[in-house]
Amino acid sequence: MISRAALIALLAPACLAQSDSISSPPTAPAELVRKAVDNEIKASQDPNARFMFRSTRTKSGAAVTKIFVQAKEATAGVVVAYNGTPLTPAQRQDERARIERFTKSPDELEKKRRQEQVDADRTMRIIRALPDAFIYEYDGEKLGSPGVGRSGEPLVALKFHPNPRYDPPSRVEQILTGMQGILLLDAHRSRLASIDGTLYKDVGFGWGILGHLDQGGHFLVQQQEIGNNYWVISRTNVEVTGKILLFKSFSFNLNEVFSDFKPVLRDIPFANAIELLEKEESLFTESSAVGTKNSSAR
Repeated sequence: MISRAALIALLAPACLAQSDSISSPPTAPAELVRKAVDNEIKASQDPNARFMFRSTRTKSGAAVTKIFVQAKEATAGVVVAYNGTPLTPAQRQDERARIERFTKSPDELEKKRRQEQVDADRTMRIIRALPDAFIYEYDGEKLGSPGVGRSGEPLVALKFHPNPRYDPPSRVEQILTGMQGILLLDAHRSRLASIDGTLYKDVGFGWGILGHLDQGGHFLVQQQEIGNNYWVISRTNVEVTGKILLFKSFSFNLNEVFSDFKPVLRDIPFANAIELLEKEESLFTESSAVGTKNSSAR
């Protein structure tokens, strides 16, 4: 499962414990990355990898919690809280009306499906570029932790910096030419666990005319195994500044955490996904109310 925020995001390994169990990699670093990328591509095409999950996205200090269901046609999602506070009855009604419009308008649902496919394609362009875009160097091992790989099991750490021979085929991959950092992977299962990337220089688009990202931008993503060999994105973070069309400055700061993954039927229709979301929304609201009541009682 790859989210939109994961498009270029990459993760810092500071939260991982150091392991001294293995002194050298069994395979050349570039080959480890290539095998892991091959498996990520295969996993992205698995029709059985459909889940219901929760997301809390924090942007500019405001947190939005949503519940998603990966349906057959597209991903259904509903807001359940703002800054940790459940929606009011009026807000819940508005959310249901917003999402139900997709069942009433096939054109709207198809438009949503196409946009999700575009986002997924962009993400996979970045993933596919990893073996060739960077030069990798072995940097020891870390232990997987909650949210990163398989908890308690070794992950190979690889330093990376741009490959001077790499020629990005589009603006999507252009960002990789100015990035360096650390990649963690599970060599036994050939899966990516985390990537932490920082822009060590400005990266321009369209010879700098279309815009650029400033030096110091940070992109991170982490992935975890949730059982039955399913791996999912558990956190993404993007912190960048830059300019668009030379003059318009922008700043983007986003952190998103994914949790509570539960498998759903591979062919669950969008309409049924909405029904499932409504049940989960009610459970979330009831649980939050109980938690608030217990806190007040103390």
